[in-house]
Amino acid sequence: MKAKIGDVASRAGVSPTTVSRVLNNRGYISQETKDRVYKAMNELNYFPNDLARSLFNKRTNLIGLIVPSTSNPFFGELSFHIENICASMGYKVMLCNSLNQIDKEESYVNMLMRNQVDGIIAAAHYNREILSYNKQNIAVVAIDRYLSNTIPVVGSDNYAGGKMATELLLSRGCRTIVHINGPLELDTPARLRRNAYEEVMAGYGKQPIIYEVNDLFNQEDQRTTVRRIFDECPEVDGVFASNDLQAASFISEARRRGKSIPNEIKVVGYDGTESALMLLPELTTIRQPIPLIAQSAIDLLIKEIEGQFGDLPHETYLPVELVEGSTA
Repeated sequence: MKAKIGDVASRAGVSPTTVSRVLNNRGYISQETKDRVYKAMNELNYFPNDLARSLFNKRTNLIGLIVPSTSNPFFGELSFHIENICASMGYKVMLCNSLNQIDKEESYVNMLMRNQVDGIIAAAHYNREILSYNKQNIAVVAIDRYLSNTIPVVGSDNYAGGKMATELLLSRGCRTIVHINGPLELDTPARLRRNAYEEVMAGYGKQPIIYEVNDLFNQEDQRTTVRRIFDECPEVDGVFASNDLQAASFISEARRRGKSIPNEIKVVGYDGTESALMLLPELTTIRQPIPLIAQSAIDLLIKEIEGQFGDLPHETYLPVELVEGSTA
């Protein structure tokens, strides 16, 4: 039969109230008493009821995390760091892969609310449903997404990264530089990568050439866009891709067409995840500080959970780093 709190109290020689105080770290309890309670729990194979404890503490110690897809190296690595940091702080993470589907994101939002999560970290593209969270005093932090004027945003310094990538290609003698990114209508800080590219190109008297991947998580759409670049812009000699997967897709197609990287075409990616650089170690890319992004988002979220909604920075952008490989 499953052990109950009363069984633990009897085995430890204390009252059920004392066991509850030990479990919830309430009031002064001697170390000897704590040791007896934990020993009894271990002997009886007793596990506390997290739901009951959350009702007592008015906290669930649950964090919701909404990402487009953990199959994407950036979001996979980001999720890993967020879960790892949360676990060290006593929080569990409810991970939601939205695939950028509005109905799926709304369903996840409702599920997280029903589970009374203490806060939500949102890295999905279209999650405007979060706009209503602050009315309910729910802690929300966005990663590289604009959700409202009151929800903090954390990300890398996208403009600096775009400028760094474009200037590198120009310094290497590229004359026809193409930029690959997502749809312009996506209102995200990542758009600053494109803005930087356009402004640097204009500053050098060169015409920006931009190709958009409409569905960022559709590999065939990505390959189709890359093929269009070769067919429509055969003089391309430099590419700044807005993420490493796009860069890898371009390099693969270039090699299939007998183009030499970097002798004929130089390529720079963006993200610099461990998995991308492990599979394509020669890639030149702009590395985002993913562990620091995760930590910064959690730090802001914890402040919100503690009720500090008013004095938080609206935008936090962290420094990027150029990783020089042999593709540029």
